Amino acid sequence: MQGQDWLAEQFEENRGHLRGVAYRILGSVDEADDAVQEAWLRLSRSDSSEIENLGGWLTTVVSRVCLDILRSRKSRREESMEAQVAEPAASGSADPVGQDPQQRGPALMRRAYANALHARNASRDAEQNRTEQNRVLRTEGETDMQFVLRKQAREQDHHQRVGT
Repeated sequence: MQGQDWLAEQFEENRGHLRGVAYRILGSVDEADDAVQEAWLRLSRSDSSEIENLGGWLTTVVSRVCLDILRSRKSRREESMEAQVAEPAASGSADPVGQDPQQRGPALMRRAYANALHARNASRDAEQNRTEQNRVLRTEGETDMQFVLRKQAREQDHHQRVGT
């Protein structure tokens, strides 16, 4: 039980940061609290002895939960075409840069995360296509692992040459 108490204490120390990250992504206090709560549930169900950087792990989990919330928000949205056309005119500006500074930050963050989500989905689609191709060609899992290891080695070599 001491381990669970220590985890709860560490989580509470990171809660403010996690809530801030979630709020900046989602723009809603209620949804941010839900994302932080989901991170706690995932932490309590995981093997925390293997986590080297708890703060980083929690931040990653909260970010991924927020992206899932944004994705589900987008898939649930059903609006008429009139509402979509009238929205930019009603707000005064479709560009968040022209908005009130209090609203600009979350709007820009949502746009950035929407772009990141699009890139992640494109990457996932490419991975699914490769998996399907491997299935059709009947390649083995070892071939996939060799591919991944070679790619990681190339990326590491590139980063060493560039100096990052």
